[in-house]
Amino acid sequence: MMVRRDVASGSSYKFTPAYNFFVSSEKLEARGRFAAPWVIFWVALAVRLAYVMLAHTYRIRPYDDHFGFGWEMGRIARALATGYGYADPFRGHTGPTTWVTPGYPLIIAGVFKLFGIFTPFSAWVLIAFNCLLNALMVRTTWEIAARCFNTSVARWSAWIWALYPAAMQYAVKWIWEMSLTAFLFSWVLVLALRMRGVGESDVPAASVRRWAIFGLLWGLIALSNPSLLLFLPVCGVWILWGVFQSHPFGKLRAGSFGKDRRKDGAPEALVSAKSYRAQLRLQILGVVLASVICIACIAPWIYRNWVAFHHFVPMRGNLGAELYLGNGPGAIGLLMEYDHPFQDAAQLRLYTQMGELKYAKVRGDMAKAVIRENPKHFLILCVKRVYYFWFSVPHPGDEGFVAEYGRSLNFQFTSIAGLLGLALALKRQVPGAVLFAWAFLLLPLVYYMVTVHARFRHPLEPLIAILSVYLFQSAEKSWRVRWFAGS
Repeated sequence: MMVRRDVASGSSYKFTPAYNFFVSSEKLEARGRFAAPWVIFWVALAVRLAYVMLAHTYRIRPYDDHFGFGWEMGRIARALATGYGYADPFRGHTGPTTWVTPGYPLIIAGVFKLFGIFTPFSAWVLIAFNCLLNALMVRTTWEIAARCFNTSVARWSAWIWALYPAAMQYAVKWIWEMSLTAFLFSWVLVLALRMRGVGESDVPAASVRRWAIFGLLWGLIALSNPSLLLFLPVCGVWILWGVFQSHPFGKLRAGSFGKDRRKDGAPEALVSAKSYRAQLRLQILGVVLASVICIACIAPWIYRNWVAFHHFVPMRGNLGAELYLGNGPGAIGLLMEYDHPFQDAAQLRLYTQMGELKYAKVRGDMAKAVIRENPKHFLILCVKRVYYFWFSVPHPGDEGFVAEYGRSLNFQFTSIAGLLGLALALKRQVPGAVLFAWAFLLLPLVYYMVTVHARFRHPLEPLIAILSVYLFQSAEKSWRVRWFAGS
């Protein structure tokens, strides 16, 4: 047994001689440094489950035929569990639907089959599943921070994710896809950093196997929350750019490499060119495989939509309806829920009579007409939604002034700290900062134009926590330098 100590963190890592024979000691040390201690995960899981049990969040009110149990996803899951297929997102039997993608509704339906429809135990199982995914994100949070910054930032970020109430609020209360989506997206970021070789001294390891995992993760994200797909091409290009930039053949363009010869007499440039072509073929194979796997994940859903509606519906078919609810007459930048089929009986009748796709198209045409008539008002709504996304979405007035003020202050503080931390990371050219900036730019883009909710920010919150810690640790170091310089 070999023991290595990370000087920065003071932690020890043990490796077996047999494993060390196949893996270099540098890689072993890196893997130990990038892996969060399991104790943080267990503490995070225990805290979340304790809150669920003490607050009885699994006891969901049966109001409106259990609509609060998963909302549209819960209704679709009930239809699946009772043999009606992927249908009925609102009240009654309204027919097939594409209102939400099938990733999380299928999980709910499986739980319903095993533990009963809308039962407290089914709610507990689903919330516990969310808590498990949310607690496991301490591992991804740690690795992202350790690769891009250091173990100190990683330790603080992981513990904040484990214990900060805002980080666990959706996992312990909501039966919806937020925890699943955030978990998958955090692993996409970890995988991208691994494939780019961030934090490692050797060449980036964008292997075919990792490209396959990359495609699988994005296929699952598409089935959970397709709004994040805007980030997919940028993430893939960022990985490829890093792989080829780090290759020795890339130095030829700068004139700093290629004039020497190897010991066997072969020109270094020629050897590197051959290696570069081999790497190019490998990456093309990896990208093709990732694309095939991603398409294979979503193809059954697309085929089902074609069979059910005789139209090509790649992901969701409710964009027109959502666009109207966010931008129709009387819109103030938030979703006009009073005009939604789940609240308005007249809209529900119209939805049932017309069918989902036609209903969404009609509402979408109405929304576009309103936007064309008053584009300035639409622009104002978009600016409002940008503010709401980053600096607090207003809640109903029944929460009380103190609760609302505290929630808003917390939301604003974390956003400001995260954005300032991102700006500092970009200024200092921290590895991965450009990727994070693209995530901050692209993930909210759809919501700016349609509607916003605080939960839409959840996939970005691990990055916000990491960048906030980095900001304050950098400020502390800067203060110490000035203090001692002054003395």
